[in-house]
Amino acid sequence: MAGMPQGVADRGELVFWAGGCASCHAAEKAEGDDKLKLGGGVVLKTGFGDFIAPNISSHAADGIGAWSLQDFAAAMRLGVSPEGYHYYPSFPYGSYARISDNDVADLWAFMQTLPAVDSKAPEHDLAFPFSVRRGIGVWKLLYADPSPVINIDGNDAVLLRGRYLVEGLGHCGECHTPRDFAGGLIRERWLAGAPNPEGEGRIPNITSGEGGIGSWSVGDIAYYLETGFTPDFDSVGGSMVKVQENMAMLSPEDRAAIAAYLKAVPEHASEK
Repeated sequence: MAGMPQGVADRGELVFWAGGCASCHAAEKAEGDDKLKLGGGVVLKTGFGDFIAPNISSHAADGIGAWSLQDFAAAMRLGVSPEGYHYYPSFPYGSYARISDNDVADLWAFMQTLPAVDSKAPEHDLAFPFSVRRGIGVWKLLYADPSPVINIDGNDAVLLRGRYLVEGLGHCGECHTPRDFAGGLIRERWLAGAPNPEGEGRIPNITSGEGGIGSWSVGDIAYYLETGFTPDFDSVGGSMVKVQENMAMLSPEDRAAIAAYLKAVPEHASEK
C-alpha cells in the first residue's frame, strides 16, 4: 500500500456517505451530527452468529486513531488488521476492494476530522467453527474477487460511475445478492434479492426481472434514492432507511449513475 496519495477531507465526506460508514458504526438510532460519532456497537444478527461493528473513530485506544493510512487501506481493501489477522466479511471489504487509492485516502482524511469516541465495542459472538479466524483466509481465496461483477460499455462514463458506486463504495450486492452455504455471494444472481440475514422477510430484488424494479425508470430510482419515495408513493422502510439517507447526501449525478447501472444489470426473477 506504499505510495498512497495525500487525501482531501472535503472529498472524503462524499466517500463516507457513499460507503455507508455511519450505518453500521454510528449508534443504532443516531441522527444529525451523531452519525459522525463512530463508536460502533451495532449488532448484525446472522446464521453464523452476531457480528458487532467496531469503533472506527479517531480514538487512539478504542478506535483506529493510531492507524496509518496504509493500515486503513489494507483493512478496507484486503480485510487485514494492522496486526495481520483477517477481518470477518461482515465488514464488506470484498466490495471495498474496488475502491480507488484516491477515495481511500480521501475517506481517511475525512475520518481524521471526526470526533474520537471513548467506547470499546464488544467482540463478535459467533458459534464454532465460525469463531475460528483461520478459515477466513480460505474464504477470501474463494470469494474475495475484486474484478467487476457486470461487464458494461467501457466508454460509458455514467455506467462506469454507477458500477463503481454500486459494486464498490455502496456495496449494494452485500445485502441484495443471495449467498451460498459458506456466505459467498452468488454472482450469477447479482442483486436478485436475498433472505434478510436477521431472519425477517427478504432483501428486495433490485434488477428489472420479475419481482424486481423493472417498472421503475432511471428517474424513479434516482428520486427514490434522494427522497425515499417509490413511484407508488410508498416510502422506504427497514434497514434501507439508513442507506437511502446516505444516498441522499450524494450528488444528483451520482444517484443518476446508480440508477442507470441498476437498469443495465442482467434481469433475475425473484425467488418464490
